[in-house]
Amino acid sequence: MSQNSFGFRHSEVGLSDEAVVAMYEMMLTARKFDERVLLLQRAGKINFHVSGVGQEAAQVAAAFALNKEKDYFLPYYRDYGVVLTAGMTLKELMLSVFAKAEDPNSGGRQMPGHFGHKKLRIVTGSSPVTTQVPHAVGFALAAKMKKKDFVSFVTFGEGSSNQGDFHEGCNFAGVHKLPVILMCENNQYAISVPMHKQIGGKVSDRALGYGFPGIRVDGNDPLEVYRVVKEARERAVAGEGPTLVEAFMYRLSPHSTSDNDLAYRTKEEVEENRAKDGVIRFKAYLIECGLWDEARDEVLQKKLRELLDEATSYADKAPFAPAESTLWHVYADDAGQGGK
Repeated sequence: MSQNSFGFRHSEVGLSDEAVVAMYEMMLTARKFDERVLLLQRAGKINFHVSGVGQEAAQVAAAFALNKEKDYFLPYYRDYGVVLTAGMTLKELMLSVFAKAEDPNSGGRQMPGHFGHKKLRIVTGSSPVTTQVPHAVGFALAAKMKKKDFVSFVTFGEGSSNQGDFHEGCNFAGVHKLPVILMCENNQYAISVPMHKQIGGKVSDRALGYGFPGIRVDGNDPLEVYRVVKEARERAVAGEGPTLVEAFMYRLSPHSTSDNDLAYRTKEEVEENRAKDGVIRFKAYLIECGLWDEARDEVLQKKLRELLDEATSYADKAPFAPAESTLWHVYADDAGQGGK
C-alpha cells in the first residue's frame, strides 16, 4: 500500500504525526463504542442502537478540521466520531444509551444518538431527520450578525437531503453567505432505499442551485475529508459563505438494531465495501508511515476495552430520572428541581 494511497500525505494538509495518530485513536474509539453498544442491545441491556460503523473516518476527520473552542456542532444520529472528537466521553454516551438521569444529552429522555451538550456547543437534535440543517443555518446567521468568527457544522444522510428542511436551509445560507458547513454522510442507503432510487445526480451538485460550492469526497479517506472541511471553514470565516460536502461512504451495519439489512442488500455487497473501510485503511497508512504498529494497536484496543467496561458498568448502575421529572420544564411554576 503506497503512502499516497489516500491522495494526500498528512503533512501536505497540515496535520502533524501526533494529530493523525490521535485521529486514528478517535476513529477506533468510536468504532469500539459502536460495537459494544450493539452487543448491549442484543443482550437486552439497552433498548435500541443506531450504528455508525463505516462512517467514523469521515466523522473524525471533519471534526478535527474544526475549532473545538469556537464552532458549533449539529450532528445527526450516527455521529459518534463527531461528538467524541468534540469532547464527549464514553461514559456520557453510555449514560445516554442506558437512558439515565445523568445523561448530558437529554437526561435520558431522548432516543440514543440524539446528541446535545451545551458546554461543548453540540446543539440538541431530534428524531425528524434534517431539522438540524435550518438550525445550523440559524447559528451561522447569529455568527454573521454578531461578527463572530465561528462556524456551524451540520451532518445528515443523503436520504434526508431530499427533504424541504435541507433545501430551505441551503437557500437561506446561500442568499446570506452564512458561515455554515453542511456535510452529507452519503452511506448509500436511506434505511432500505438504495441511492439510485433516491437521487438522480450527486448531492453535492445541489449546492450550485444555491450559489455556493459543493464537493464530493471519498468518505473513507480521512485526509481528503480533513482537507476539504478545513478549506470550507477558512472560506466561511473569511465571509465567503457556505460549503456543501458530500462524503461518499458505506454503512456497514444495519440501519438500526430494528433493521434486517439483508432483506435489501447482499452479504457480498457489504463485504466488498468492508474492504474499503476507512478505519482499516488509515491504520495501514499510519503503519506504512512508521507511526503505528500492531503492538501499539493492541495496547490501544486493551485500553478501550477497559474504558468501555468502566463506562458500561457506571451507566448500568446509575439511577434513572425520578418519575415526577416527566413534568419538569413543562409549566412555568413547576416546583423543585424542574423549576430551576
